[in-house]
Amino acid sequence: MPAQTKAERTAINRLEHFKKRQEERAARGPRGLAESWIERARAIAVGREEAGDPEVWNDLARTMSIWVSRYEE
Repeated sequence: MPAQTKAERTAINRLEHFKKRQEERAARGPRGLAESWIERARAIAVGREEAGDPEVWNDLARTMSIWVSRYEE
């Protein structure tokens, strides 16, 4: 196994954590899965913002706005 950088190990750990939480939430059905994806989207947005991509929050906000407008009465 090749040596891993700290960033690579952190990414692997985060992905493993996400998968574990997703499995736990999947047991609760669609609501649990939705919570898992919302949490993941937020984590990705934070990481991208820290990497210098401020547009990521605007994109997430637009996506959520479209979903809300579809189901809002």
